[in-house]
Amino acid sequence: MCDHHASECTEPHDADAELERLGFSRRDMLRTAGIVLAAGALTGAQTLGTGTAPASALGTARGGAANDPALTWLVGDHHVHTQFSHDAKYRLAQQLDAAERYGVDWLAFTEHANFAHAEQGVFSSLEQIQQERDARDLLIFQGLEWYIPAAEHGSVLIAPGHDSARVLRAFELAWDGKLNRWERPANAAQQAEWERRAAEAIAWLGAQKRSGLIEDAVVLANHPLRLGIDSPHELRAWRDADPEIMIGMEGAPGAQGSAISQNTHAGDQRGEYTNAPRADSWPGFPADAYRPYGGFDWATATVGGLWDAMLAEGKPFWITSNSDNHLTVKDTWVTGAYPAGEPYASLPNEFDRWAVLGKRPDPVDTGAPQGGSDFWPGQFSRLHTGVTTRSYAGVLQAMRLGRMWVDHGHLLSGFDVRVRAAMPGNGRGRGNGAGNGWGNAAGVGATLGGRVAARRGQDVEVTITVTTTDYANAAGIVPQLVHVDLISGPVTGGSADPDAVRAPETRVTTRFDTSARRGTFTLTHVFEDVDRSFYVRFRGSDGKRQGAGYHGAAVDPGGPLRHGDGEGDPWQDTWFYANPVFVDVR
Repeated sequence: MCDHHASECTEPHDADAELERLGFSRRDMLRTAGIVLAAGALTGAQTLGTGTAPASALGTARGGAANDPALTWLVGDHHVHTQFSHDAKYRLAQQLDAAERYGVDWLAFTEHANFAHAEQGVFSSLEQIQQERDARDLLIFQGLEWYIPAAEHGSVLIAPGHDSARVLRAFELAWDGKLNRWERPANAAQQAEWERRAAEAIAWLGAQKRSGLIEDAVVLANHPLRLGIDSPHELRAWRDADPEIMIGMEGAPGAQGSAISQNTHAGDQRGEYTNAPRADSWPGFPADAYRPYGGFDWATATVGGLWDAMLAEGKPFWITSNSDNHLTVKDTWVTGAYPAGEPYASLPNEFDRWAVLGKRPDPVDTGAPQGGSDFWPGQFSRLHTGVTTRSYAGVLQAMRLGRMWVDHGHLLSGFDVRVRAAMPGNGRGRGNGAGNGWGNAAGVGATLGGRVAARRGQDVEVTITVTTTDYANAAGIVPQLVHVDLISGPVTGGSADPDAVRAPETRVTTRFDTSARRGTFTLTHVFEDVDRSFYVRFRGSDGKRQGAGYHGAAVDPGGPLRHGDGEGDPWQDTWFYANPVFVDVR
């Protein structure tokens, strides 16, 4: 077990023996994962125009209730830490109190993987989580921050069930990059081997769902461009290993308060995105990719960039946002003292003392502001999930289907999208027909993450319903949405280059000026006479920092800007992003 530093290493008691006690065998786990990958369990990764994506991944192509349901929007956070992580300090109850205070409906505790967590923290934290589930009107997931082999971190969320903690623990022991020393590959062969391990882990988790051992699970890539070690081909490989499990990535990282913390330094950036390429970084990322843009990751914020290159393949891959809370900006709490005497007195560092129980002491309030880069769950960053049932299964299914939008600083109170192929003869179509043979011309549409079928020559109408925020956020600002942008590009099919980071035809299609509008209002855009499959996604901001996008004004005339020194106040540069709708033109 190594976490960044050689001093933070501990040998496991016997991971294989522990797997056996849990009812698993490493050999069988590897065999199961290998069979799944070899069998090509990628039917959900076929591209629009060259195949049909599964209904569970992209919705029903011709609409209907499954594609355009009545939704309840729940605020969530899929990446939160407590004293059960070696570098965080809060009790579960403190995080949950804050979540309730800021309007969060569900969250996931994703403690860092390591042997002390796998051996002790999983079940001791679960006992507390269950007590909190019984006491609160919150959906509380037990998850894991997975050290993805040869790559960055990932959020693993598993629906609560009889075997969920056992499966989570086995996953951590068998597949974690840190526990198994699959970090910082020394050569290309090692890189390839460890990349396969990551795909096998995702495939294995999917197999546990299909077997019924767990009800459901999803995985998301965390802070993907922070270190530049999540290459484009790895993101695609994880997605294709099981697109029902690996559903996307953080569009915006946590740690959004890094540049305004108590101990901030010149050059500190939102998300703690202050790095430069290292030996195992993917060499194709430019230096700019290691910095945030309006608080969002370069992969998401760049119109025509990496996220768009993946969407242009017609495969679902969604974005999220979260707090990644460890240490809240300028709060007054510090980690309490460890007990006097042994074994603590002889241990050389904080990590080893934490590892005794897999838990830090309860924090104490000093009354003086402390260092920290994070906001409380829901305080600044929010993930809105459109559910049909308020349940753990409902949340995970909403995430899998891409029914998600994110905002910073409570920029919006509501956002809803409907996309439909317009009925011929009703002023939107061609001629005076009754709609026969025109796909879903009867007006049934799709919401975020869904698909609409249209015929060539038909019009496609996008209707956006926005509700602005009428209260002051945690910074005392009543947010003002200044614009809403539609970003669209053609679906061109699978990429011949698994490291492609460019979607050259994607651009901002239209911008709505909303600076004078308050309350709830509707915006409409029509794509006329469509002739090929495409997708459309959405964003907007408070308008305080914007300019020509990364690929120029012709592609993005008013996009988020890279933060320079002293420009990292998150409350003065807030954006929202929403996941796409695909339009399949036949």
